[in-house]
This record gives sequence, structure tokens and C-alpha cells, in this order.
Amino acid sequence: MTNQNALPLYIQISEMLIREINAGRYLDGERLPPERDMAATLEISVGTLRKALADLTSKGMLERVQGSGNYIRARADTQSVYTFFRVERLRGGGLPTADVLDVARVSKPDDLPDFGTSPEAHRIRRLRRLDGIPAVLEEIWLDGSFAGRIAAQDLSESLYLYYRQTLGLWITRAEDKVSLGQVPDWAPPEFGMAEASPCVLIDRISWGKDGARVEVSRSWIDTNVARYVARLK
Repeated sequence: MTNQNALPLYIQISEMLIREINAGRYLDGERLPPERDMAATLEISVGTLRKALADLTSKGMLERVQGSGNYIRARADTQSVYTFFRVERLRGGGLPTADVLDVARVSKPDDLPDFGTSPEAHRIRRLRRLDGIPAVLEEIWLDGSFAGRIAAQDLSESLYLYYRQTLGLWITRAEDKVSLGQVPDWAPPEFGMAEASPCVLIDRISWGKDGARVEVSRSWIDTNVARYVARLK
């Protein structure tokens, strides 16, 4: 991954495993493959894999038994970088990454729900990939009061992580509405769906820890590649 603000590789692997455990691709109590075999399959070093497994262990999702192996301990309350990202590959899971297409500070359009205190917002357009496969177009609108300017090269793979670490903004809850939409005219060719093609549209409103609306977003999903998943536990 060439993005200078990409998550460390071991965190990427840990997050991928969390998503695959939540998707049921690994079952509670299941033993993972031997570490050397697993590292070879993922094309990473054994040391990097062990750091990822240590992260899972610290989160209570893995039990490491000396001389026996690593066993999954599925749980519903795991803290994940991608807790609010609810799009998965059709087979389940998939590591999210993002290509930033455009970042601009603009006036809020009239068709957005009310949010924030500024008449302007930072509009962030991204192409989301799952395991490297283009799957989702995102248009995020962050209230302009949180920063004077946001540079594309400063954004991390997880916007909510960037919000916390750089802007001191914690997203505590989100409301999603699912409907049928059309691919927007700014979609890049890599997305694989033509402008105005019908697709699943997710409209989201996000709240900060003070209970105020701070962000709205739209996500267009290529359902040939991915699907929206909400799990109730």
C-alpha cells in the first residue's frame, strides 16, 4: 500500500481478521492455520502476523495456547477502526482502503440535512476498495468549523480515525438510510459502473460526542462486488 497515511500493516491485518470474524468467515473457537502458513498466504512476515495476532489477543478476540495454536474468541463489543464501515464483500469481510479523489471546502448544498454550525463544509470524495477491488463511492461532508483546510495527503484510510487524531472529533453514533440511487457524474472509470446506473445508496448522518450533528455522507455501492451489512447482537 503506497498511501503514506495508510494504517500500519499489522493493524491492517488485525482489522481484516476482525471483519472476517464478524462476518462469520472464522467461527468462535476455530483454530487459525499455523502462523508460518498463514503469513505465507497473506504474503507478510511472521513477525508482522504475530503483531496482528497480539493486537487481536489484546482485544479479547484471540486465545493463544502454547503448543496448540491460536483460537478465535468472537465477541460483539470489539473496538475496531472500521466499526462504522458496514460494507463487505459478497463473501463477507474484506479489508477497506480508500483512494481520495477530491477534497474541497464549499458551501453546503441545499439538499443536505442540517448539520454543524458553519455555512461551509469540507467535501471529501473517495473510492473505497475491499481487498483492492473498487466497491463504494463516498461523498463525505464534514462541517467547516472543525478545520480551516483539509489536505488530501493528510487523510488516513479511516476518516473517523483522522477526525479523532487530528481534529479532536469523536463520532459516537450514526444513522444510515438505505435506498436506490444512481451513480454520480464524478464517478471515476475504476468504479466499474457507468454514470446514472442504478445502485444501492446509503445516506448517513453522524453525531459527535456532544450530541450535535457534525457530518453527513452518501455512499454508492456496486452490488456486484459488495453489500451493506448491519448485524444486531
